[in-house]
Amino acid sequence: MYRDRIKTLLTPAERKIFARLSSPQNIQDYLDTLPINFELKGETYMSPRRMLKAKTAHCFEGALFAAAVLGYHGQKPFLMDIQTIPADEDHVLALFRQNGRWGAISKTNHTILRYRDPVYASPRELAMSYFHEYIMNSGRRSMLTFSAPFDLSRFAPEKWVTAVKDLRWLVEKLDDSRHFPIAPKKNLRLVRKATPVERQALNITEWHPRGTKTRHGK
Repeated sequence: MYRDRIKTLLTPAERKIFARLSSPQNIQDYLDTLPINFELKGETYMSPRRMLKAKTAHCFEGALFAAAVLGYHGQKPFLMDIQTIPADEDHVLALFRQNGRWGAISKTNHTILRYRDPVYASPRELAMSYFHEYIMNSGRRSMLTFSAPFDLSRFAPEKWVTAVKDLRWLVEKLDDSRHFPIAPKKNLRLVRKATPVERQALNITEWHPRGTKTRHGK
């Protein structure tokens, strides 16, 4: 089984962490303790093993770690990619199901684009919960598409769970996977800009580049 293949790759210390994080809620709690990876020394796409050693993560690395832990516990290791206008940045989530409903584990430095409880009837319904949160400083809403659940169990676990090199190839496969538009273009032209009070939320961050919690994050 795929979870057994993951277990055989892990060190005793890694297995201890994976075993302890026995639910999506616990995985999210763990990710929340890690400082954001600001990539101060250059762009990274770390495997879960490298992320554990670095003790920092950005959205892709956090989602990949969460998916690996879910796979370790016998769940499907699903990712979802949210794509935006070129001026904004994409976001990656780890998807999970509990009692037939979908939720998402998310690593972010802001008050928006965070964890989703398992209350959504479909991946699309979950993805659309991020639409009104995805805004630019100008107030423009920037989310365009979301991917179908991207099943990492299609790949040998040693290629992504414990890989030494950056996983750019995996990011590219996720980018190129099937995506769905959130709405027809004629409807997107009708989208209203976010109000000033909504945009204020963008200024609240959890982690400082020094690796410490910001005052708002306490």
